[in-house]
Amino acid sequence: MRYSICYTPSARDPLSLAASSWLGRSVYSGEAVEHPEGIGLSQSEIAFHTALPRRNGFHACLKAPFRLHPDVSEAMLLRELMHFAGVVEPFALPALEVGRLGDHCGLMLSHHSLQLDQLASLVVQNFDQFRAPLTEAEIDRMAPERLSAPQFANLYRWGDPHVLDEYRFYLPLTGPLSLRDRERVQKATSSYFSTYLAQPPVFSNLALFVEREQGAPLVVHSLHPMGRVSARKIA
Repeated sequence: MRYSICYTPSARDPLSLAASSWLGRSVYSGEAVEHPEGIGLSQSEIAFHTALPRRNGFHACLKAPFRLHPDVSEAMLLRELMHFAGVVEPFALPALEVGRLGDHCGLMLSHHSLQLDQLASLVVQNFDQFRAPLTEAEIDRMAPERLSAPQFANLYRWGDPHVLDEYRFYLPLTGPLSLRDRERVQKATSSYFSTYLAQPPVFSNLALFVEREQGAPLVVHSLHPMGRVSARKIA
């Protein structure tokens, strides 16, 4: 069993529903969803290009999947996450846009958000007490020889190379794309999501994801609204 702390829109958010159809799976129910039609890609092409992010589900990772430390429990993690979310105010993200990270396609911020960077750093540091140390096999799977010096240091300190100054907010929509497919797939993806990206999203929940067994699809375990405790203090 592994846990991860992420951003994902609420289950009924139009962007969440659109992403479920694009990826072919709801990250809330875990059930299969039919791919869209008439966007310049066949359903079989979409299924092929989304195979990798389909398992992970629609989310931007804040705290990478981790096994619980032997000294803590799921109940303790949930209690801390509810408290943490309750004292962090919701905030508007910059507009999202379809872009590429390497040879993958996904949703990215149109410009930098210091507020998001600060929240991501707080999540990584605050919840590290719940993370069991990585095994040598887990470290090897991350190909540490390919990492930069800061990423290598992050891997050994925080269990994830892409945190703190190396963090990038990103919601994957495809697996790796060949040069032949890249432009066509990105164009179809941009066309499909354009309606749902008209308004900048609000970061108002922290989602706890769970991988129930190794290789199993990630699903939302629980959604934790932000700002409730703060709102009660103001009232």
